[in-house]
Amino acid sequence: MSHHSIEINDLSYAYPDGHTALRNVSLNLAPCEKAALVGPNGAGKSTLILHLNGILAGQGQVKVAGLMVGKDTLGQVRARVGVVFQSPDDQLFSPTVFDDVAFGPLYQGLPPDEVRRRVDEALAAVRMAEYAGRVSHHLSTGEKKRIAIATVLSMRPEVLVLDEPTAGLDPRARRTLINLLAELPITMLVSTHDMLMVREIFPRMVIMDEGRIVADGATKELMEDAALLEAHGLEKL
Repeated sequence: MSHHSIEINDLSYAYPDGHTALRNVSLNLAPCEKAALVGPNGAGKSTLILHLNGILAGQGQVKVAGLMVGKDTLGQVRARVGVVFQSPDDQLFSPTVFDDVAFGPLYQGLPPDEVRRRVDEALAAVRMAEYAGRVSHHLSTGEKKRIAIATVLSMRPEVLVLDEPTAGLDPRARRTLINLLAELPITMLVSTHDMLMVREIFPRMVIMDEGRIVADGATKELMEDAALLEAHGLEKL
């Protein structure tokens, strides 16, 4: 039995054009651990995230929620790993908020009563219960981001992975989302440029640059290393 929710061993990936995006990346996250993935644009953060539910497949080993990620396990992996992309419009495509959040449980073949229960729970978790009948595309960016999170929570994943969750949000929507992420009792890996959020809610920080993990440790300590941060395109707060 694995003691980690995420296990990445010696992962490398090159895009079809020959650009190497990941170079021998290894990373473990314990159950309910929350870690931030930071670094400059082009560091490989989003590429790494896309390996966690099998959208991309490189050389090396990726294991999530005790399952090896591979062609034969994609259905199970995607039920256990909720990935929330930077643009919520990539995940919201149904007529109503309820339909968007119900999509995953329906796809899993759950009975109608259980689907409704899952939707109610997920919307309550992101404080959007009263939005079930609304049209997703009429919502603000902050509201859409919370609904996108609900679409993966309704699957009851063991791991939540988010790409730039606070990008494009006004201060109030950002604060609401940060409070939500802080409260969720789930293993969480978040790629972000929002260093204030990292300092506030992520005890662990993983710095990537040029496809490699260059530092991995306590956020409080790494945030004090001005030379390290500057060398990898990050600012000391």
